[in-house]
Amino acid sequence: MKSPQLDKVTIPTLLLDVDRCRANIQEMSKKAARSNTFFRPHFKTHQSLAIGQWFKAAGVTAITVSSLQMAEYFAPEWDDITVAFPVNILEIDRINRLARKVKLNILVEHTESLCFLNEHLTAPVGYFVKIDVGYGRTGLPPQAHQRIEELLTFASSVNLNFKGFLAHAGHTYGCRSEADILAIHEQSRKTMVALKEKYQSRFRELVISLGDTPSCSVAEDFAEIDEIRPGNFVFYDLTQARIGSNTTDQIAVAMACPVVARHPERNELVVYGGGVHLSKDRMDGEPEGTIFGRIARSTEKGWGDLIAGMYLRSLSQEHGIIKGPSAEIEQYQVGDVVLVLPVHSCMAANAMKEYLTLEGQWIERL
Repeated sequence: MKSPQLDKVTIPTLLLDVDRCRANIQEMSKKAARSNTFFRPHFKTHQSLAIGQWFKAAGVTAITVSSLQMAEYFAPEWDDITVAFPVNILEIDRINRLARKVKLNILVEHTESLCFLNEHLTAPVGYFVKIDVGYGRTGLPPQAHQRIEELLTFASSVNLNFKGFLAHAGHTYGCRSEADILAIHEQSRKTMVALKEKYQSRFRELVISLGDTPSCSVAEDFAEIDEIRPGNFVFYDLTQARIGSNTTDQIAVAMACPVVARHPERNELVVYGGGVHLSKDRMDGEPEGTIFGRIARSTEKGWGDLIAGMYLRSLSQEHGIIKGPSAEIEQYQVGDVVLVLPVHSCMAANAMKEYLTLEGQWIERL
C-alpha cells in the first residue's frame, strides 16, 4: 500500500519522515548529554528554520553552519553560530553585520586572514584554529606549533577572541566498519586533547571541537571533548548506512520520482529524477557495481524496507535509470512513483530546496 502523500507528487519531491528525523535529533542530543559534551549540531544538511525548531525542543542552544549566507539565514532565531569553513575575508561586510547581531565564531588557519580581520572587524568575533586530524582537506597539522603560535598572537586583539581548536575527521567516511571509525575517532580525540593540554594554561576557556557523523554516531564516549558538531545524522543516508553509522530505517528522507518510461526487456525503469535532484554522488564497490541510490518499498506510512536488487543504476541531468528484478519492475507503470533513498542526503536536500512531510506539510529551506 502506498503513502497517500505520493498522490501529491508530480515532479521529483524530497519526502521527509518527521518521526525518524526527530528521533535522530533526540538520540544524538542524549548521547552528547551522557558525556557532558556540548552539542553544537551542523545545520548544513537540513538548512531549515522549521527543522531547527526540533533541535531547540531537544535543548540545542548553539549551531554550526558552513557559510556566512547560511549564518545570516539562521541568525534571526539563533544567536550563537560557528561557521565551520575557512573564513573568506572578501565577505568582511557580511561578517561585520553578523557579528553585530550574534555571537559569531569563524575558522582560520592563516595569519593573512587574521591580519585582515584585525584591521577591518567592527565587532567582536571568536575564532577557532582549524586542525587537520588526518582528513587532508584543510587545517594545520597538529605538530605545526610555530604556525599555531603565530595565529595565537591575535588572541588579545580588540575584536578577535581565540576560542580553541576545531577539527573534522572526514576520513571516517572511507571506513567500512565500526572498529575503523572508532580507531579514527580515538586518534582524533587524542590529538585534540593533546593540543588542549599544551595551551590550556594560557587560555583557560579553550574549547576543542570535533564533528563528523560517523564518529558521533558510533562512539559512546566523548570524554575530554568539549563539543561535537555532527550534521548528516539528522537525515542519514546510504553512505552512512554502509559505513555503519545508521540502519536504513533511520534514513529520514526519500526522493519520490515519477516513472516516465519502462523497459521490461532490460529490467529497467526511467524516472524523472536526475543529478539536479539527487546530485551525482555515488557508491562504488557495491554488489551491483556503482549505484546512485536504492529503492524503498512504499507503505501507507511512507516507506519501508529496501527492495532487494533494485537500485538507481545511472543519472543524467533529469533522467534516472533504475535496475531491478523483473518481478519488481513489472509492479510499476508509467505515472507511478518510485522512492529512492539517497547516497548523500546533504546534497539531495541542497538541490531540492524544500521537503514534503509524510503528513502533507511543505517545509522550506535556505
